[in-house]
Amino acid sequence: MNQENFVTCDLLDANPESQVCLPNIEGKSFYSFGGKDRFCGEIVTVKCFEDNSRVKSLLNSDGKDNKGNGKVLVVDGGGSMRCALLGDMIAQSAIDNGWAGVIVYGCVRDVDDMAQMDIGVMALSCIPRKSTRRDEGQTDLEISFGDLTLNSGMFVYADNNGIIASDKPLL
Repeated sequence: MNQENFVTCDLLDANPESQVCLPNIEGKSFYSFGGKDRFCGEIVTVKCFEDNSRVKSLLNSDGKDNKGNGKVLVVDGGGSMRCALLGDMIAQSAIDNGWAGVIVYGCVRDVDDMAQMDIGVMALSCIPRKSTRRDEGQTDLEISFGDLTLNSGMFVYADNNGIIASDKPLL
């Protein structure tokens, strides 16, 4: 099993202490919007509400870990369904900078284009409205949603079965 063919079910069976994201969070669920439906990596956290300034700047920076593997940006957007925190242009920037994927506790946009891109994207939904940019948001904070408590430096694994997280690499 490796980064290209892992199954979260098998990883969780072998590592039952891992955290599991709930399939339904206050009536909301995660869906895959990227061209990769399976992705994993070291976590970088960002907390922002209806402002994707930090998302854009992080995904425009080096997204590789010390072994050369892509990281995963996990965005706590507060579950807002009013605007998108990620679109196709920022997703392309993530690809260009080596990121493996993005998980957004919120919305994305430009989903038809994103579905053709070589990146994993999980989010609650899509909406055409972009966010405002007020240069707000915080990085490398502990964030929580869906029964997950995540910090930068942890590891996340996402596929069509769901999302799991661990303090240690599982692959």
